[in-house]
Amino acid sequence: MQDHSYSFEFFPSKTPAGTESLALVSNELATLKPNFFSVTYGAGGTTQDATIETVLSTQQRTGIKTAPHLSCVGSDKEEIKNLLNLYKEKGVNRIVALRGDLPSGMRDIGDFHYANDLVEFIRKETGDHFQIEVAAYPEKHPQSKSYDQDIENFGLKVQAGADRAITQYFFNADAYFHFVDKLQKMQIDIPVLPGIMPITNFTQMARFSDAIGAEIPRWLRKQFESYGDDQESIQQLGNEFITKMCQELLDQGAPGLHFYSMNKTEPCKAIWNNLGLSNK
Repeated sequence: MQDHSYSFEFFPSKTPAGTESLALVSNELATLKPNFFSVTYGAGGTTQDATIETVLSTQQRTGIKTAPHLSCVGSDKEEIKNLLNLYKEKGVNRIVALRGDLPSGMRDIGDFHYANDLVEFIRKETGDHFQIEVAAYPEKHPQSKSYDQDIENFGLKVQAGADRAITQYFFNADAYFHFVDKLQKMQIDIPVLPGIMPITNFTQMARFSDAIGAEIPRWLRKQFESYGDDQESIQQLGNEFITKMCQELLDQGAPGLHFYSMNKTEPCKAIWNNLGLSNK
């Protein structure tokens, strides 16, 4: 059996103070020896320069391979080709290829309509240089007409050349296992890494989860709501719940964990330590 893969995701900061803080966070998480970091890319490429800078500085400073997110919405082929060449020259060999969101007011979707178009282009331009990660949605993409259509769209990304997938975060391990089972029945066998969101601010997390369709178990929602503003109890329950879910995922065959760090160290490290993980 392959070793597990562990990774952490960051977003580029908009301020010098945030950039300095992220450097400290990535340095600390690098001591856990993850397989890679990833850095998000704003809707329509709105954080393109900051993403490039964060990817290159993080990889150079920590020695951990760092994967830029690339979104196809609002991008043209020449722009993507230039980015791919830049990353190749700088020793980057992983990419997270996404469709991305169309920013408010932007009408031109660009040369790529779907993530599989972007994956196919990356493969055509760069061969096997990049390991390509794509997104997966165990509880269905909010814009998909049906769960089965979502599975079919995922299959197109695999056919285009994706190596692995990272899921949207979820709070129901059964949703992940059901998704993987559906893929196996369709003979889609790339590794699917569960996306893990530590719970620190329940109100904020619940609002975002409802918007993207990440179901929060009713009992868990009620328990969090009963704590009111008791942040210590919220964090304790969040850590316990996410740790238990991660352990279940790993015990039942998940190939690793991808943590949405939100540019913070402690929430991820708490779960990591609870699980007794090492990644030598």
